[in-house]
Amino acid sequence: MRYFVRFTYNGTTYHGSQTQPNAITVQETLEQCFSTILRRPIALTFAGRTDAGVHALEMFAHFDTDLPINSKLLNSKLNSLLPPSIVVHSIVPVLPDAHARFSATSRTYMYRVTESKDPFNLNLATQVAPGLDYELMNDAAQYLIGTHNFASFCKVHTDVRSTICTVTEAYWSVHSQFSIFNPPFSMFTITADRFLRNMVRAIVGTLFMVGRHKITIAQFRDIIEAKNRCAAGQSAPADGLYLVHVEYPKIIYQNA
Repeated sequence: MRYFVRFTYNGTTYHGSQTQPNAITVQETLEQCFSTILRRPIALTFAGRTDAGVHALEMFAHFDTDLPINSKLLNSKLNSLLPPSIVVHSIVPVLPDAHARFSATSRTYMYRVTESKDPFNLNLATQVAPGLDYELMNDAAQYLIGTHNFASFCKVHTDVRSTICTVTEAYWSVHSQFSIFNPPFSMFTITADRFLRNMVRAIVGTLFMVGRHKITIAQFRDIIEAKNRCAAGQSAPADGLYLVHVEYPKIIYQNA
């Protein structure tokens, strides 16, 4: 039977989500805990890849097993064994052909920015110098919406068959409410059917150039149309980036 796992992680101490040699990753950590509890090797397929230092408020993975599973009990045992940086929220049966990566219809990322030095945002938001023009950045972000070739915002030398993505929303919001645990911050939200390697961080880094009045909105549009990574700005740091939602068709959750 195939199961979907919904989980959250703080990516600060991990070298990305997917297993790689000689580095601690979210996938390796989860698989070790699953395998320890179920007493057999368990391989997880993630909904997507996040880079070192990137966080996920909602990530999915699937695995297959012929063992009878008490989902709530397994969920509880996993959270007892996992480090504090990873929390499993649910384990549910899905249809046999449901796929954590390929069945997803959209993904939403958030990029969190603060303009003040704050120990409670350490590794959880990107600190920037005051003065970003968020209204101008919002105007520029509207040119991301639609189906475009996003090669200008794709990490070079990656094995992708297409750099075409369809973005359905892209906007900045400013949250000015202040408390010691909730200082003012700004947030960029973007939803698309798929994302390329480093795409969100490259977009945010280029929007920072707009917000600093280093390039115009027209130049930002030209960067999209250039289909050349060298045309865009530097990638924003990883610590402000979160995967916040993965959308699936409800039919996959029918009990197999």
